[in-house]
Amino acid sequence: MKGILSKKYLLLIFLIVLFILDLTLVISGNTEVFDNTIYLLVRNFNNVYFDNFFKFITMFGNPKVVIIILIILNILLSRKDALICDILSITSVITNFIIKNLVMRDRPNVLRLIKQGGYSFPSGHAMISIMLYGYLFYLVHKHITNKKLKFLLQFFIIIFIFLLCISRIYVGVHYATDIIGGVLLGLFLLILILNYQDKFGGE
Repeated sequence: MKGILSKKYLLLIFLIVLFILDLTLVISGNTEVFDNTIYLLVRNFNNVYFDNFFKFITMFGNPKVVIIILIILNILLSRKDALICDILSITSVITNFIIKNLVMRDRPNVLRLIKQGGYSFPSGHAMISIMLYGYLFYLVHKHITNKKLKFLLQFFIIIFIFLLCISRIYVGVHYATDIIGGVLLGLFLLILILNYQDKFGGE
């Protein structure tokens, strides 16, 4: 038991160290080559189909859509699981807002397929995709006993999270380092909250 706890805390330390490293590189302005390379790589596949596809995918991180999803989850899930979804989402929004307004990184000055205000680092969509949809991945692992169904659902969730993150670069509102920062911080908070989920009560 102690060994498992130690591994979790080591993972948390590893994630926060990587996040701080990413943050340091962003603040120091040493990410331009990397960010531009990833942007050009992603946009190399641009066409009308992908434009529409990624504009659709990126909506699943928008506040109004997330609220609708949370309402549905609060109806379908147990009280405890629904509460954790709510806590994860609220924590994601608050943490993202605070860090964004401390770092104050401007969004990319490139072709944007959607309108997006506010600052850039870290990506709020990346954070919510990891924390909310990542928790659904955890619930599938916890509750689905059929191995084939579990694999298919978890595979779909992973691909969906990946596409949601990539969509923010494709539509031109985030740098790759914003996405990396959002993923790392989202994973850190998700694991941290899961470690204390028994304290939230309910069934």
